[in-house]
Amino acid sequence: MAVKISGRNIAADAARVLDVALGGGVAIVHLDVGYAVIGRTSEAIRRIYTAKQRSYDKPTGIVGNHALHEELHILDDRARAMVRRITIDHDLPLAVIAPFRSAHPLLNTLDPFVFANAIKGETLNILLNAGELRNCLADLAVSQGTLLAGSSANVSGRGIQYRLQDVDAEIREIADVEIDYGLSAYHNAARRSSTMIDFSTLRLQRAGVCFERIAGILGEEFGVELKAST
Repeated sequence: MAVKISGRNIAADAARVLDVALGGGVAIVHLDVGYAVIGRTSEAIRRIYTAKQRSYDKPTGIVGNHALHEELHILDDRARAMVRRITIDHDLPLAVIAPFRSAHPLLNTLDPFVFANAIKGETLNILLNAGELRNCLADLAVSQGTLLAGSSANVSGRGIQYRLQDVDAEIREIADVEIDYGLSAYHNAARRSSTMIDFSTLRLQRAGVCFERIAGILGEEFGVELKAST
């Protein structure tokens, strides 16, 4: 039975999630773009994939912050400026996909299985600016010299969930701790999650929350028209 935590003590809740993950457990956490399921060890990631009925062809995301994105991702100055304008200046959530520095010491802390399931080809996905808890958890993990990996807290094909009580039973059954902050800020009828962009090619991988605003920023400020993924 998972320990359920509410009340928005962000620092304490982030510390609890990190402790659970470091101990091999699984956490369900509130994000502004929908609830997510997070782990660190190969056993935890296998539990997540099994519960989600997710293909191993689909990667997890790394729980990282802006500093880690700047260190890990290999991008030119223009692409970096785009990410900063969207996530910092305009304060929008965004999943950044880009080539990465595979020799970075934090990546070397990951179990090989977890690392292999966090990459796709030559790229790595880091979700940025997805809420106070998510930001605090990323900052805490990086400051302690470790990384976490995660995915949306839903069975594949059933759609993102914006309330803990709506998360699929299969996912909740594997959790050791649940952080319940109520309704996600970017809940929407279309059940969109984060917008995902490959900034090495400027290709849109997924049109998610705030997509229209993100596309407008890139078009108006950088003259970029997002290309749909094929």
